Amino acid sequence: MYRIRHTVKENLTVETLPLRIEGREMRKLRNKEISSVKVVWGEPAGEYATWELESKMRESYPVIFR
Repeated sequence: MYRIRHTVKENLTVETLPLRIEGREMRKLRNKEISSVKVVWGEPAGEYATWELESKMRESYPVIFR
């Protein structure tokens, strides 16, 4: 499990980073299969989860897949 981490950018906006992967789902679209992961995000107000493309998450946040 990861601690809640935030990155403050130069323009003073806060980027919330993912905490963990909570689930996986394979969606079939005609001739394609798309892999999605349920990502739990953390912010000062609490946690929330969203479904994201696994390929994009692996590219942007490879450390949460280790």
